[in-house]
Order: sequence, then structure tokens, then C-alpha cells
Amino acid sequence: MIETRPTRSLPVLDALPDPSAARGSLDTLDERLAEFRPEEVRRPSFFVWTLGCQMNKSDSEEMAGRLLAAGCPEAGAPDDADVLVINTCAIRETAEAKVVGRQGRIAELKVRNPGMRVVLTGCAVREIDRARLPRRYPAVDLFLRPDEEPEIAERLGLASAQAAVGIALGVDTARTTIVNRTVVSAADMLPATRAGAVAAGAVRRASAISAWLPIVYGCDKTCTYCIVPFTRGPERSRPFDDIVAEARSLAAAGYREVTLLGQNVNSYGHDLPAEPRFDHVRPERTAGRRIERAARPDLAELLRAVDAIEGPDGGPAIPRLRFLTSHPWDLSDRLIATLAGVRSVCEHLHLPVQSGDDAVLRRMGRQYTIAHYLDRIRALRDALPGIALSTDVIVGFCGETDAQYRATLDLLEEVRFDQVFAAAFSPRPGTPAWHLPDDVPAHVKRDRLNGLLALQEGIGLARNRAWLGRQIEVLVDQAAEASVHDHEGRGPDPDPGVGVRVRGDAGATTHPGGGTRIDPAAADPAAPLVPGPGEVRLAGRTREGKLVHLVGPHDLVGRLVAVRIVHAGPFSLRGVTA
Repeated sequence: MIETRPTRSLPVLDALPDPSAARGSLDTLDERLAEFRPEEVRRPSFFVWTLGCQMNKSDSEEMAGRLLAAGCPEAGAPDDADVLVINTCAIRETAEAKVVGRQGRIAELKVRNPGMRVVLTGCAVREIDRARLPRRYPAVDLFLRPDEEPEIAERLGLASAQAAVGIALGVDTARTTIVNRTVVSAADMLPATRAGAVAAGAVRRASAISAWLPIVYGCDKTCTYCIVPFTRGPERSRPFDDIVAEARSLAAAGYREVTLLGQNVNSYGHDLPAEPRFDHVRPERTAGRRIERAARPDLAELLRAVDAIEGPDGGPAIPRLRFLTSHPWDLSDRLIATLAGVRSVCEHLHLPVQSGDDAVLRRMGRQYTIAHYLDRIRALRDALPGIALSTDVIVGFCGETDAQYRATLDLLEEVRFDQVFAAAFSPRPGTPAWHLPDDVPAHVKRDRLNGLLALQEGIGLARNRAWLGRQIEVLVDQAAEASVHDHEGRGPDPDPGVGVRVRGDAGATTHPGGGTRIDPAAADPAAPLVPGPGEVRLAGRTREGKLVHLVGPHDLVGRLVAVRIVHAGPFSLRGVTA
């Protein structure tokens, strides 16, 4: 006798699915197939909170791109994210304290979302501090040095077959080195990982109009107050052809403005091998430590190469080219001549001075004198009479006297910068200045900072008034009011206190509201701009970096627009389309 056993048959569809249903969607199939449907894999959403400099913004774009390539969706706010990435700034104590102060709020988010993971990276993460970081940032699950940021997807266990080819670079992209007997980050691998990210499309650009393009990582300078050499490591330049290739891809994508980035952008190329094609390059530093430059690409050569990328009209494919941040050591005559002779390079330069007194500069480790700095300013203005200049200043540095502070004010009066980024000195652990006496009282620092800002406000207003009545070209890049703290990014419960104050023409004030729209023929030019039918508030910048507010149709965003200036304030201009 043959024993029979129950059999199980696969269900058979009685009819074909509706051909109008979306291809590949199992939701449209017979419900009897439910048990055979694959489980949906949900990748964690992420949010990147960026503080600090433009290099941090560029790094955040790359981290966001790598997470997107791993299949993670981007959340609209920290509260909605499963992975919160905090890209920190440690240049000023208040910037670092901002993140420390958010630890309680982040802990609350983790209670509401137990699966949430928090990543801390940027200049607050140093190898020498790794053991202390969990105590300072108790809500953080993973710490990444700046050179470890390309590994973010792998470190979070998110790299998978969903990632584009070239993104899973392994977990050995970071290196350390020794600087002054201290273990610090090494930027050795960053040029290669950047090239891989660009080739794989793993850079999530925050703008479709203006792009950051890093060209050199790390810093070799000796500033005693600065933590960057200990967080980002020694200078490592990207290969010349890699940078030009990335610029070509940006031009093909329609970017109107590109900013070349580096902690010291005009020292680019000194660490690259000599090549016969660069035999004509022989600039020398006139201040600071001597380095070998012969037959190596420099910033001037790079600017000319990017400018030579032609658009359909035969002009530069990228109409506006900027670079920052520069150092007075490397502002050579060759570079100044290039600024004057290259079509796409904008007539604006940010050149930090930090103090107007030679003795303070020596204590800061800047290795140039005020005479050298003023010589470079004169050379710039001789070559480009209309150039706009901005700078950084630290007041209240160790041992600064009233007379040395007044020397800084005298320098501002003499140079008449368009814009000044000023801050009171705050000692940073691990820097040489940490061992110097911080002997300027806090209230004196505050008074000096406010006095400097008041002086610069008047200078900025006078310089901006020179633009009244002129017709200028504005690259419109936003259809919203400028934010007072746009440089900080958005984080959990953002607040205004970052500690660095700006006076010049940057977006340091919000757009005025109310009033009536300007009639350029009859209305008061000081009256606020109000959009008419079919218009919105717009903002953009001139080639000189001047912030200009105007109104017009939304489709002006991303375009170079002729604007007539009808009002000047200390921090921005106001205009009407010509």
C-alpha cells in the first residue's frame, strides 16, 4: 500500500496583472503570492548638520553623496533622521560649545528614535582626543576624523551592493602621521577618495548654481592659535588633471560659479612631483618657510586651466571662478598677474591678516610683517584697481596691548576692506597658544571686538555707497532672504550664537520687510523692496562678492542679471533689474 502525503501547490494566477500597473510592483499581484514577496529593506534616513568653513560644507556634500549612494534617503530635519551627522568646527570655542550644548537635545531624539545613530566629524575630532571625546559628546555613537569621512558608509555598516561602483573604498582610507611629536590626521588618501567620489557621482551638491571644488587638503602653516594642522594634517594637493576633470564635469552640468577650496588654497601644488609640462612655473615665497616650487603646478596654472574650459560661445564655460582661503606667504606676483589676466576669475580676494601689529603676528606664528602684507595689497590694487578685499581679524590675542589693538584699527583704516570677519581670541586645547597666557580680560576682548566692528561698519557703508547708480552683473542664487547665520547650516534647535561676527557686505542682516516696491524713477531708493505680481525676493552676488537684494520672477535664479544699484547699506546693496 502506497502512503500518500499532503502536497502543497503554488498558487496560480487566474489572470494576468493589469498591464497598466507599475512594472515590478508586487502590490498589484494576486494576494495569494504575499508570502513570496521579499521583505522590504528600509535604509536609514540621514541629516547632515554642518558648521564652520566652506571646506566643511564641501566635505558634507561628499558625505551626503556617499550615504545617498548607499541607498539612504535624506531627511528634511534632524528630528526625522535615523543617522545624524554633525560636521563640527573647532576654530572658535563658541562653535565647539554649540555642539556640546546640543547633546541633551540629541539624547532626547535618541529616546524617541532608539535606532538613531549620531556621527561626529570635522575639526573637533582629533586622534589625540579620541579617549576623551565620548565624555565630551555623550550622545555620539561614532567619531570620524576629517580624513576618515570618506569611510562613513562603511563605518555605519551601510555599504552594500546598492552602492555605485567605486564607492565602497574599504575601511583603510585614513592615515595618521606625526606633527611635533603629536599623532594627527594625514590627508594622504583624500585626493584619491575625492576622485573616486566624483567619478561615481557620490557628491550631493547643495546648489545647482555654485559649486565647491577642493584642491588641497590640510595645512602646513604654523599659526599658534589654530587647530587645523592637528585635525586635518599636513598639506596634500590633488593631482592637477583630477581637478581640471572635476571642473569640466561642473561646467558640463551648467554650474555658473566654482570656488576652489583649501585651508591655504594658494599653496597648492608644492607637494606634487615636478613635471616637464610645468617647467615654466618658478614662483617663490617672499615670506615664511621656503619651499621648492620649480616645475610644479601652482594655483595660477590651475586657474588658467579651468578658465580655458570653453563654453558654446567660446567664452569660459564656468563664467565665475573664485578661490579661498589665501595666505600672504603664497600671494606671489605670478598669482596676482593671473588674477588680472584671466577672464573668469572674480575681482575679489579674501586675505586674512589677523592683526595689525608685527609683535602680535610673531606670537601668532604668521611669519610675515605688516609691511609685507601692505606690499601685497598695493600690488593687488595696482593690478586690479576695482578688486574687493576681505580679511580675518582676531582681537585680544595673548599679550595684545591697547596700542597693538589700535594698530589693527589703523590697518583697517588704511586698507579699507570691503568685509571683515572678526572674532575675540579663544584658546584651543592642543595648539601652541594654549600654553601662552590668555591675559586679555574677557570684557576687554568684547569691547575691542565691538569697537572694531563699529569702525568696519562705517568703512563698509562708505565703500558700498560707491556702487550707487552703477549697473552691475549679479549672479542670482537664491529666491529667499539671506540668513544671518547661513554659514552655520541647520542643526537641532539652531540659535544665533556662534561667536564669529561679520562686518562688511556679507549677509549679516536680514532683508528689510514691509514698505512699497521701488519705482526707480520716483520712489525713495531706501524704501524696502516688495515683490509685485509674479515676483519673489531674490538675492545674489556681484563678481566682487557684494551681496545684492532685488525682486523679480523666480526664473532669474541661476542667471547672470544686469542690476542697477539704488541703495547701499553697510552689509549689502539693493538694486532693480536694468
